[in-house]
Amino acid sequence: MNDTQTDILIVGAGMGGTAAALAALRLGRRVILTEETDWIGGQLTAQIVPPDENPWIDTHHTGCTASYRLLRDGIRDVYRRAYPMLPEVKARPFLNPGSGNVSPLCHEPRLSVAVLNEMIAPYLSNGRLTLWLRTIPVGAETDGDTVRAVTLESLDTGEQIAVAAPYIIDATELGDLLELANVEHVMGAESQAETGEPHALEGDADPMDQQSHSWCFALSYYPGEDHTIDKPEDYDFWRGYKADFWPDRMLSWTTSDPETLAPIVRPIFAGPTDAPSGTDLWHYRRIAYRKFYPAGFHRSDIVVVNWPQLDYWLGPLVGVSEEEKQKNLRGARQLSLSLMYWMQTEAPTEDGGQGYPGLCMRGDVTDTPDGLAKYPYIRESRRIKAEFTVLEQHVGVEARGDLKGAEQFSDTVGIGSYRIDLHPSYRRNYLDVTNWPHQIPLGALIPQRVENLLPGNKNLGVTHITNGCYRLHPVEWTIGEAAGALAAHCLNTGLVPRQVRNTPQHLADFQALLVNQLGFVLEWPEELRLTPRVKFDPIGI
Repeated sequence: MNDTQTDILIVGAGMGGTAAALAALRLGRRVILTEETDWIGGQLTAQIVPPDENPWIDTHHTGCTASYRLLRDGIRDVYRRAYPMLPEVKARPFLNPGSGNVSPLCHEPRLSVAVLNEMIAPYLSNGRLTLWLRTIPVGAETDGDTVRAVTLESLDTGEQIAVAAPYIIDATELGDLLELANVEHVMGAESQAETGEPHALEGDADPMDQQSHSWCFALSYYPGEDHTIDKPEDYDFWRGYKADFWPDRMLSWTTSDPETLAPIVRPIFAGPTDAPSGTDLWHYRRIAYRKFYPAGFHRSDIVVVNWPQLDYWLGPLVGVSEEEKQKNLRGARQLSLSLMYWMQTEAPTEDGGQGYPGLCMRGDVTDTPDGLAKYPYIRESRRIKAEFTVLEQHVGVEARGDLKGAEQFSDTVGIGSYRIDLHPSYRRNYLDVTNWPHQIPLGALIPQRVENLLPGNKNLGVTHITNGCYRLHPVEWTIGEAAGALAAHCLNTGLVPRQVRNTPQHLADFQALLVNQLGFVLEWPEELRLTPRVKFDPIGI
């Protein structure tokens, strides 16, 4: 096994990990960045989930950092520059390439990969960034309250290398370093007795009560053609499966309203597919809209399937054996393939028939042989026991009572806005709660004991409940970017993270660096801070 060292080791190159690397590099540090898949970008790319953002990100130019805005602008620029879109479409200031309902920027995942690679390219060129793809952490060396090194393994060669670094950022999708390095952490759902949160579990905490994960895929529709896939191994199971808390069989057009839990019937098609918008599933996560191009350029729209029918809640991915984890990953893949086969062969159609054989999985879009995403969409991971933990009482409208707006944190390192949106687990249905636009406190990025390991995405100090509003694209990006900036700042000043947070002048200096050098926004404009985040569509992400 070889050994090496760097200033900052970042394990996981999803949204948070990539942002962490960019921040640290811009502040002059050397970085090794690793990624389990062969695409950086995480939920935006390998998980093919279009960005779910605050409703003011375009109109009010707020709710994200300058680097996240560069990413968004870069994606639109590629479409305007390289794609043969109609001139009047290119001219739209807030171009939404797929005209999907879920996001103002529904787009193809390979575009995000291209722009993210362009953003890190200068640092690969000058040698300050080393990027290892298809690499996972398999061990960690600790010394008291310090993580000295992480052992990494190539999925291609099996070669292992130990990387030592003064600062290490866990930006893995499941918080893997927290377990490997014995960093105190939480899994699953806390109890009301622990947190006092109105929507926490009554009775005992349940580490296995984790949000479902989904294995997304992309598809197009070619009427008159037959693209039916082979019958999945587990199709007969999923064809008959119905959870006690779910209104119908898993393979149906009937799901639950996330807020009221009332049954909703929403088919894949309800009217023309070529309509610019619609309430059916086809329009929800459309990432390519053929009417934006000259006739004949696209034979079909392209749609991402990330629907309630894909939510795999039969078993979690953390807190279980590796064998059980792999079983649950396989189960999620089988559920996704079974939904596709059901839609092609048995699903009720608009004309009263059965099946849409013209639905075609787009493995060319996902860059995979079977058409499924490279990686499952992860909604919840291990979470550090932090100096400060964000509770529902800090951000939830109901939990705040007569208090207007979210708690204002003096140690804010960024802002975000998403509803408290929890997908089903093995024991309960959706939980969808109105909340206020909120801040990211620095205390939630600092472990209670360990000095040099920082969380780089949804593994920060939140609960099972508040994870629901800290887990989406721009918030994860800001969390990671703040962690990368904090690690670099500590190396540049000789401080440690606790000193930065708990010494007023050091905190002010760090916040000034975030704002002035990296383009962070630390607080919401007053009129938006007091605007509750309401649900705009009855299907959550």
